[in-house]
Amino acid sequence: MFRAAICQCEGVTGLITAPPAPRLIPKSGIGISVWREVLLNKFLFSRALNNLCTDYTHRGLCIAPGTLTGGLQKIAPLFEPLVNELVKKQLTEDLFHNDETGWKVFEIIEGKTGYRWWLWVTQSRSVVYYILAPSRSGDIPIKYFSGLDKHLEQVIVVCDRYKGYIRLAREIPQIILAFCWAHVRRDFLDAARSYPKLEAWMLDWVELIAELYHLNKQRLKEWDETKSLETQNQDFKQHHQALEQASQKMKERYEHLLEAEKENKNLERIQCKILNSLNNHWKGLMVFVLNPQVPMDNNTAERRMRNPGMGRKNHYGSGSQWSARLAAMMFSLFQTILLWGLNPHHWLHDYLDACANNGGQPPSDIRPFIPWMMSESRKQQLSKPLPELTATPLESEQPQSP
Repeated sequence: MFRAAICQCEGVTGLITAPPAPRLIPKSGIGISVWREVLLNKFLFSRALNNLCTDYTHRGLCIAPGTLTGGLQKIAPLFEPLVNELVKKQLTEDLFHNDETGWKVFEIIEGKTGYRWWLWVTQSRSVVYYILAPSRSGDIPIKYFSGLDKHLEQVIVVCDRYKGYIRLAREIPQIILAFCWAHVRRDFLDAARSYPKLEAWMLDWVELIAELYHLNKQRLKEWDETKSLETQNQDFKQHHQALEQASQKMKERYEHLLEAEKENKNLERIQCKILNSLNNHWKGLMVFVLNPQVPMDNNTAERRMRNPGMGRKNHYGSGSQWSARLAAMMFSLFQTILLWGLNPHHWLHDYLDACANNGGQPPSDIRPFIPWMMSESRKQQLSKPLPELTATPLESEQPQSP
Protein backbone atom coordinates (compact mmCIF):
# COMPACT_ATOMS: atom_id res chain seq x y z
CA MET A 1 0.00 0.00 0.00
CA PHE A 2 1.04 3.59 -0.59
CA ARG A 3 0.55 6.52 1.76
CA ALA A 4 0.39 10.17 0.80
CA ALA A 5 2.99 12.34 2.56
CA ILE A 6 2.85 16.00 3.60
CA CYS A 7 5.68 17.96 1.98
CA GLN A 8 7.90 19.99 4.40
CA CYS A 9 9.60 22.09 1.70
CA GLU A 10 9.21 25.85 1.82
CA GLY A 11 6.76 27.27 -0.67
CA VAL A 12 5.04 23.93 -1.30
CA THR A 13 1.74 23.15 0.28
CA GLY A 14 -0.67 20.25 0.14
CA LEU A 15 -0.14 16.57 -0.29
CA ILE A 16 2.35 14.78 -2.51
CA THR A 17 0.95 11.62 -4.07
CA ALA A 18 2.19 9.13 -6.60
CA PRO A 19 0.93 9.76 -10.15
CA PRO A 20 -2.02 7.58 -11.16
CA ALA A 21 -1.26 4.37 -13.00
CA PRO A 22 -1.50 4.66 -16.80
CA ARG A 23 -4.87 3.59 -18.20
CA LEU A 24 -5.84 1.98 -21.49
CA ILE A 25 -9.04 4.02 -21.38
CA PRO A 26 -8.64 7.60 -20.06
CA LYS A 27 -10.50 8.27 -16.80
CA SER A 28 -11.49 4.62 -16.51
CA GLY A 29 -11.27 2.98 -13.12
CA ILE A 30 -10.25 -0.34 -14.69
CA GLY A 31 -6.51 -0.98 -14.91
CA ILE A 32 -4.53 -3.12 -17.35
CA SER A 33 -4.40 -6.10 -14.99
CA VAL A 34 -8.20 -6.42 -15.20
CA TRP A 35 -8.25 -6.06 -18.99
CA ARG A 36 -5.51 -8.66 -19.22
CA GLU A 37 -7.59 -11.13 -17.24
CA VAL A 38 -10.76 -10.35 -19.20
CA LEU A 39 -9.10 -10.86 -22.59
CA LEU A 40 -7.34 -14.06 -21.54
CA ASN A 41 -10.40 -15.54 -19.86
CA LYS A 42 -12.74 -14.80 -22.73
CA PHE A 43 -10.58 -15.53 -25.77
CA LEU A 44 -8.10 -18.10 -24.47
CA PHE A 45 -9.94 -19.84 -21.63
CA SER A 46 -13.42 -19.54 -23.19
CA ARG A 47 -15.32 -17.96 -20.29
CA ALA A 48 -18.45 -15.86 -20.80
CA LEU A 49 -18.42 -12.22 -19.61
CA ASN A 50 -21.37 -12.78 -17.26
CA ASN A 51 -19.50 -15.65 -15.67
CA LEU A 52 -16.43 -13.44 -15.24
CA CYS A 53 -18.45 -10.63 -13.64
CA THR A 54 -19.97 -13.05 -11.15
CA ASP A 55 -16.51 -14.36 -10.28
CA TYR A 56 -15.12 -10.84 -9.85
CA THR A 57 -18.06 -9.89 -7.61
CA HIS A 58 -17.31 -12.80 -5.30
CA ARG A 59 -13.74 -11.50 -5.10
CA GLY A 60 -14.90 -8.00 -4.19
CA LEU A 61 -14.62 -6.39 -7.62
CA CYS A 62 -18.09 -5.44 -8.85
CA ILE A 63 -18.04 -4.81 -12.60
CA ALA A 64 -21.16 -4.85 -14.77
CA PRO A 65 -21.04 -6.84 -18.03
CA GLY A 66 -21.92 -3.68 -19.94
CA THR A 67 -18.85 -1.95 -18.52
CA LEU A 68 -16.60 -4.71 -19.83
CA THR A 69 -18.37 -4.82 -23.19
CA GLY A 70 -18.03 -1.06 -23.69
CA GLY A 71 -14.39 -1.18 -22.63
CA LEU A 72 -13.57 -4.04 -25.00
CA GLN A 73 -15.04 -2.09 -27.89
CA LYS A 74 -12.79 0.86 -27.03
CA ILE A 75 -9.57 -1.15 -26.71
CA ALA A 76 -10.17 -3.41 -29.75
CA PRO A 77 -8.29 -1.05 -32.15
CA LEU A 78 -5.14 -1.49 -30.05
CA PHE A 79 -4.61 -4.95 -31.56
CA GLU A 80 -5.09 -4.10 -35.23
CA PRO A 81 -1.40 -3.17 -35.91
CA LEU A 82 -0.32 -6.54 -34.48
CA VAL A 83 -2.79 -8.52 -36.56
CA ASN A 84 -1.74 -6.64 -39.69
CA GLU A 85 1.81 -7.86 -39.10
CA LEU A 86 0.55 -11.44 -38.71
CA VAL A 87 -1.13 -11.27 -42.11
CA LYS A 88 1.91 -9.72 -43.81
CA LYS A 89 4.17 -12.46 -42.45
CA GLN A 90 1.82 -15.35 -43.18
CA LEU A 91 1.30 -14.43 -46.81
CA THR A 92 5.04 -14.85 -47.44
CA GLU A 93 4.98 -18.52 -46.36
CA ASP A 94 4.29 -21.57 -48.48
CA LEU A 95 2.60 -24.24 -46.33
CA PHE A 96 -0.83 -23.70 -44.79
CA HIS A 97 -3.33 -25.72 -42.76
CA ASN A 98 -6.94 -24.62 -43.25
CA ASP A 99 -10.27 -25.39 -41.65
CA GLU A 100 -13.60 -23.69 -40.93
CA THR A 101 -16.45 -24.08 -38.46
CA GLY A 102 -19.75 -22.42 -37.63
CA TRP A 103 -19.98 -19.35 -35.39
CA LYS A 104 -22.90 -17.15 -34.28
CA VAL A 105 -22.98 -13.36 -34.51
CA PHE A 106 -26.18 -12.09 -32.91
CA GLU A 107 -26.64 -8.93 -34.96
CA ILE A 108 -29.28 -8.38 -37.61
CA ILE A 109 -27.63 -7.68 -40.95
CA GLU A 110 -29.61 -6.45 -43.92
CA GLY A 111 -29.79 -9.11 -46.61
CA LYS A 112 -28.60 -11.93 -44.34
CA THR A 113 -30.91 -14.58 -42.91
CA GLY A 114 -30.12 -15.84 -39.43
CA TYR A 115 -27.11 -15.37 -37.18
CA ARG A 116 -24.83 -18.09 -38.51
CA TRP A 117 -21.34 -16.97 -39.52
CA TRP A 118 -18.20 -19.00 -40.19
CA LEU A 119 -14.85 -18.98 -38.44
CA TRP A 120 -11.94 -19.76 -40.78
CA VAL A 121 -8.44 -20.64 -39.57
CA THR A 122 -5.20 -20.61 -41.54
CA GLN A 123 -2.01 -21.80 -39.86
CA SER A 124 1.43 -21.47 -41.39
CA ARG A 125 4.89 -22.02 -39.94
CA SER A 126 4.88 -18.68 -38.07
CA VAL A 127 1.26 -17.55 -37.76
CA VAL A 128 -2.20 -18.75 -36.79
CA TYR A 129 -4.77 -16.44 -38.36
CA TYR A 130 -8.57 -16.46 -37.99
CA ILE A 131 -11.23 -14.80 -40.12
CA LEU A 132 -14.87 -14.43 -39.09
CA ALA A 133 -17.07 -14.16 -42.18
CA PRO A 134 -20.85 -14.16 -42.73
CA SER A 135 -20.68 -17.16 -45.06
CA ARG A 136 -18.82 -20.34 -45.95
CA SER A 137 -18.31 -19.16 -49.51
CA GLY A 138 -15.11 -20.05 -51.32
CA ASP A 139 -14.71 -16.31 -51.83
CA ILE A 140 -13.35 -16.06 -48.28
CA PRO A 141 -10.10 -18.07 -48.76
CA ILE A 142 -9.77 -16.80 -52.34
CA LYS A 143 -9.79 -13.19 -51.15
CA TYR A 144 -7.25 -13.95 -48.43
CA PHE A 145 -4.82 -15.98 -50.51
CA SER A 146 -4.98 -13.50 -53.37
CA GLY A 147 -2.57 -11.49 -51.23
CA LEU A 148 0.14 -14.18 -51.39
CA ASP A 149 3.66 -13.02 -52.09
CA LYS A 150 4.02 -12.99 -55.88
CA HIS A 151 7.49 -14.55 -55.60
CA LEU A 152 6.05 -17.81 -54.26
CA GLU A 153 6.08 -20.41 -57.03
CA GLN A 154 4.23 -23.13 -55.12
CA VAL A 155 1.98 -22.96 -52.07
CA ILE A 156 0.53 -26.06 -50.39
CA VAL A 157 -2.75 -25.86 -48.49
CA VAL A 158 -3.61 -28.84 -46.28
CA CYS A 159 -7.39 -29.05 -46.02
CA ASP A 160 -10.49 -31.21 -46.13
CA ARG A 161 -12.46 -31.89 -49.32
CA TYR A 162 -14.72 -28.85 -49.08
CA LYS A 163 -15.44 -27.55 -52.60
CA GLY A 164 -14.51 -24.00 -51.60
CA TYR A 165 -10.86 -25.11 -51.39
CA ILE A 166 -11.08 -26.86 -54.75
CA ARG A 167 -12.27 -23.58 -56.21
CA LEU A 168 -9.40 -21.81 -54.43
CA ALA A 169 -6.81 -23.99 -56.18
CA ARG A 170 -8.56 -23.50 -59.50
CA GLU A 171 -8.50 -19.69 -59.26
CA ILE A 172 -4.99 -19.34 -57.78
CA PRO A 173 -2.78 -21.68 -59.84
CA GLN A 174 0.22 -21.58 -57.51
CA ILE A 175 -1.84 -23.31 -54.79
CA ILE A 176 -1.73 -27.10 -54.49
CA LEU A 177 -4.25 -28.82 -52.22
CA ALA A 178 -3.14 -31.62 -49.90
CA PHE A 179 -6.25 -33.53 -48.85
CA CYS A 180 -6.74 -35.17 -45.47
CA TRP A 181 -6.35 -38.95 -45.08
CA ALA A 182 -8.18 -38.86 -41.76
CA HIS A 183 -11.35 -37.87 -43.63
CA VAL A 184 -10.90 -40.77 -46.06
CA ARG A 185 -10.40 -43.15 -43.15
CA ARG A 186 -13.55 -41.77 -41.56
CA ASP A 187 -15.50 -42.57 -44.74
CA PHE A 188 -14.65 -46.25 -44.40
CA LEU A 189 -15.25 -46.35 -40.63
CA ASP A 190 -18.65 -44.65 -40.88
CA ALA A 191 -19.68 -47.08 -43.60
CA ALA A 192 -18.47 -50.05 -41.52
CA ARG A 193 -20.79 -48.98 -38.70
CA SER A 194 -23.73 -48.25 -40.97
CA TYR A 195 -23.44 -51.35 -43.17
CA PRO A 196 -22.59 -54.42 -41.03
CA LYS A 197 -22.46 -56.71 -44.07
CA LEU A 198 -19.64 -54.59 -45.50
CA GLU A 199 -17.72 -54.15 -42.25
CA ALA A 200 -14.85 -56.51 -43.14
CA TRP A 201 -14.45 -54.93 -46.58
CA MET A 202 -14.39 -51.41 -45.13
CA LEU A 203 -11.97 -52.29 -42.33
CA ASP A 204 -9.60 -53.85 -44.85
CA TRP A 205 -9.23 -50.40 -46.43
CA VAL A 206 -8.73 -48.85 -42.99
CA GLU A 207 -5.77 -51.22 -42.53
CA LEU A 208 -4.29 -50.11 -45.83
CA ILE A 209 -4.52 -46.48 -44.73
CA ALA A 210 -2.90 -47.38 -41.41
CA GLU A 211 0.00 -48.88 -43.34
CA LEU A 212 0.51 -45.58 -45.18
CA TYR A 213 0.59 -43.72 -41.86
CA HIS A 214 3.12 -46.20 -40.48
CA LEU A 215 5.43 -46.03 -43.49
CA ASN A 216 5.29 -42.24 -43.52
CA LYS A 217 6.11 -42.12 -39.82
CA GLN A 218 9.12 -44.38 -40.38
CA ARG A 219 10.55 -42.21 -43.15
CA LEU A 220 9.99 -38.98 -41.20
CA LYS A 221 12.28 -40.33 -38.47
CA GLU A 222 15.11 -40.17 -41.03
CA TRP A 223 14.06 -37.01 -42.82
CA ASP A 224 16.40 -34.01 -42.91
CA GLU A 225 14.34 -30.97 -43.90
CA THR A 226 17.48 -29.14 -45.08
CA LYS A 227 18.01 -31.70 -47.86
CA SER A 228 16.12 -32.57 -51.02
CA LEU A 229 14.52 -35.99 -51.54
CA GLU A 230 17.43 -37.08 -53.72
CA THR A 231 20.05 -36.27 -51.08
CA GLN A 232 18.38 -37.90 -48.06
CA ASN A 233 20.13 -40.81 -46.32
CA GLN A 234 19.68 -44.41 -47.37
CA ASP A 235 17.25 -45.31 -44.57
CA PHE A 236 14.94 -42.51 -45.63
CA LYS A 237 15.07 -43.63 -49.25
CA GLN A 238 14.14 -47.20 -48.29
CA HIS A 239 11.08 -46.06 -46.30
CA HIS A 240 10.19 -43.60 -49.04
CA GLN A 241 10.27 -46.33 -51.67
CA ALA A 242 8.10 -48.57 -49.50
CA LEU A 243 5.59 -45.73 -49.11
CA GLU A 244 5.46 -45.15 -52.86
CA GLN A 245 4.89 -48.86 -53.47
CA ALA A 246 2.10 -49.09 -50.89
CA SER A 247 0.41 -46.01 -52.39
CA GLN A 248 0.61 -47.43 -55.89
CA LYS A 249 -0.78 -50.76 -54.67
CA MET A 250 -3.79 -48.98 -53.14
CA LYS A 251 -4.36 -47.01 -56.34
CA GLU A 252 -4.28 -50.13 -58.49
CA ARG A 253 -6.70 -51.86 -56.15
CA TYR A 254 -9.43 -49.20 -56.23
CA GLU A 255 -8.97 -48.68 -59.98
CA HIS A 256 -9.42 -52.41 -60.58
CA LEU A 257 -12.58 -52.48 -58.46
CA LEU A 258 -14.09 -49.46 -60.22
CA GLU A 259 -13.25 -50.86 -63.64
CA ALA A 260 -14.77 -54.24 -62.80
CA GLU A 261 -17.87 -52.50 -61.43
CA LYS A 262 -18.64 -51.09 -64.87
CA GLU A 263 -19.23 -54.62 -66.11
CA ASN A 264 -20.15 -56.78 -63.10
CA LYS A 265 -22.05 -54.35 -60.87
CA ASN A 266 -20.86 -56.27 -57.80
CA LEU A 267 -20.34 -53.30 -55.49
CA GLU A 268 -22.89 -51.72 -53.23
CA ARG A 269 -23.72 -48.06 -53.82
CA ILE A 270 -21.80 -46.94 -50.71
CA GLN A 271 -18.71 -48.82 -51.86
CA CYS A 272 -18.80 -47.09 -55.24
CA LYS A 273 -19.33 -43.71 -53.59
CA ILE A 274 -16.30 -44.03 -51.31
CA LEU A 275 -14.01 -45.44 -54.03
CA ASN A 276 -15.03 -42.73 -56.49
CA SER A 277 -14.28 -40.08 -53.86
CA LEU A 278 -10.88 -41.70 -53.28
CA ASN A 279 -10.21 -41.61 -57.01
CA ASN A 280 -11.38 -38.00 -57.44
CA HIS A 281 -9.15 -36.74 -54.62
CA TRP A 282 -6.18 -39.05 -55.18
CA LYS A 283 -3.85 -36.38 -56.58
CA GLY A 284 -4.34 -34.21 -53.48
CA LEU A 285 -4.04 -37.21 -51.18
CA MET A 286 -0.62 -38.01 -52.69
CA VAL A 287 0.93 -34.56 -52.14
CA PHE A 288 2.53 -35.69 -48.86
CA VAL A 289 4.54 -38.41 -50.62
CA LEU A 290 6.80 -36.03 -52.54
CA ASN A 291 6.59 -33.34 -49.83
CA PRO A 292 7.55 -34.89 -46.47
CA GLN A 293 6.93 -31.55 -44.73
CA VAL A 294 3.23 -31.98 -45.49
CA PRO A 295 1.28 -34.03 -42.91
CA MET A 296 -1.13 -36.75 -44.04
CA ASP A 297 -4.11 -35.17 -42.30
CA ASN A 298 -5.60 -31.82 -41.39
CA ASN A 299 -5.31 -32.29 -37.63
CA THR A 300 -3.09 -29.20 -37.25
CA ALA A 301 -5.90 -26.84 -38.31
CA GLU A 302 -8.59 -28.81 -36.51
CA ARG A 303 -6.68 -28.56 -33.23
CA ARG A 304 -6.63 -24.76 -33.65
CA MET A 305 -10.43 -24.84 -33.67
CA ARG A 306 -10.68 -26.41 -30.22
CA ASN A 307 -10.19 -23.17 -28.31
CA PRO A 308 -12.81 -21.18 -30.28
CA GLY A 309 -15.05 -24.25 -30.17
CA MET A 310 -15.05 -24.18 -26.38
CA GLY A 311 -15.91 -20.48 -26.48
CA ARG A 312 -18.80 -21.19 -28.83
CA LYS A 313 -20.21 -23.69 -26.33
CA ASN A 314 -19.76 -21.42 -23.32
CA HIS A 315 -20.84 -18.01 -24.65
CA TYR A 316 -22.53 -19.01 -27.93
CA GLY A 317 -20.52 -16.69 -30.19
CA SER A 318 -20.38 -12.91 -30.61
CA GLY A 319 -23.02 -10.29 -29.91
CA SER A 320 -22.09 -7.94 -32.75
CA GLN A 321 -19.83 -7.52 -35.75
CA TRP A 322 -17.23 -5.51 -33.82
CA SER A 323 -17.02 -8.18 -31.12
CA ALA A 324 -16.69 -10.87 -33.82
CA ARG A 325 -13.77 -8.91 -35.27
CA LEU A 326 -12.20 -8.65 -31.80
CA ALA A 327 -12.67 -12.39 -31.23
CA ALA A 328 -10.89 -13.22 -34.50
CA MET A 329 -8.03 -10.85 -33.64
CA MET A 330 -7.54 -12.25 -30.14
CA PHE A 331 -7.78 -15.87 -31.32
CA SER A 332 -5.10 -15.04 -33.90
CA LEU A 333 -2.79 -13.31 -31.45
CA PHE A 334 -3.08 -15.81 -28.61
CA GLN A 335 -2.68 -18.89 -30.81
CA THR A 336 0.31 -17.33 -32.59
CA ILE A 337 1.89 -16.47 -29.26
CA LEU A 338 1.40 -20.07 -28.13
CA LEU A 339 2.83 -21.33 -31.43
CA TRP A 340 6.06 -19.49 -30.62
CA GLY A 341 6.21 -20.82 -27.06
CA LEU A 342 5.58 -17.45 -25.40
CA ASN A 343 3.58 -16.97 -22.20
CA PRO A 344 0.30 -15.24 -23.11
CA HIS A 345 -0.06 -13.65 -19.64
CA HIS A 346 3.40 -12.09 -19.83
CA TRP A 347 3.12 -11.03 -23.48
CA LEU A 348 -0.33 -9.45 -23.08
CA HIS A 349 0.59 -7.61 -19.88
CA ASP A 350 3.65 -6.07 -21.54
CA TYR A 351 1.66 -5.01 -24.60
CA LEU A 352 -1.21 -3.48 -22.63
CA ASP A 353 1.29 -1.69 -20.40
CA ALA A 354 2.99 -0.23 -23.47
CA CYS A 355 -0.37 0.94 -24.83
CA ALA A 356 -1.34 2.51 -21.52
CA ASN A 357 1.97 4.36 -21.33
CA ASN A 358 1.33 5.67 -24.83
CA GLY A 359 -1.92 7.34 -23.85
CA GLY A 360 -4.17 4.42 -24.68
CA GLN A 361 -2.75 4.04 -28.20
CA PRO A 362 -0.65 1.25 -29.77
CA PRO A 363 3.07 1.77 -29.12
CA SER A 364 4.96 3.48 -31.92
CA ASP A 365 7.29 0.47 -32.16
CA ILE A 366 5.47 -2.88 -32.07
CA ARG A 367 8.51 -4.98 -32.96
CA PRO A 368 9.13 -6.04 -29.33
CA PHE A 369 5.71 -7.74 -29.42
CA ILE A 370 6.04 -9.60 -32.75
CA PRO A 371 7.68 -13.02 -32.18
CA TRP A 372 9.80 -13.11 -35.35
CA MET A 373 10.92 -9.50 -34.85
CA MET A 374 11.94 -9.68 -31.19
CA SER A 375 15.40 -10.66 -29.97
CA GLU A 376 16.17 -14.10 -28.53
CA SER A 377 16.58 -12.61 -25.06
CA ARG A 378 13.16 -11.00 -25.39
CA LYS A 379 11.64 -14.34 -26.41
CA GLN A 380 13.20 -16.03 -23.40
CA GLN A 381 11.88 -13.30 -21.14
CA LEU A 382 8.32 -13.52 -22.50
CA SER A 383 8.32 -17.30 -22.39
CA LYS A 384 8.43 -17.17 -18.59
CA PRO A 385 5.50 -16.51 -16.23
CA LEU A 386 4.65 -12.90 -15.52
CA PRO A 387 6.49 -11.70 -12.38
CA GLU A 388 3.81 -10.70 -9.88
CA LEU A 389 4.47 -7.51 -7.92
CA THR A 390 3.86 -7.74 -4.18
CA ALA A 391 3.51 -4.82 -1.80
CA THR A 392 5.10 -4.88 1.64
CA PRO A 393 2.84 -3.44 4.38
CA LEU A 394 4.13 -0.41 6.27
CA GLU A 395 5.30 -1.13 9.79
CA SER A 396 2.49 0.98 11.25
CA GLU A 397 -0.03 -1.16 9.37
CA GLN A 398 1.22 -4.45 10.80
CA PRO A 399 -1.55 -6.28 12.73
CA GLN A 400 -1.61 -5.32 16.38
CA SER A 401 -1.45 -7.96 19.08
CA PRO A 402 -4.78 -8.39 20.89
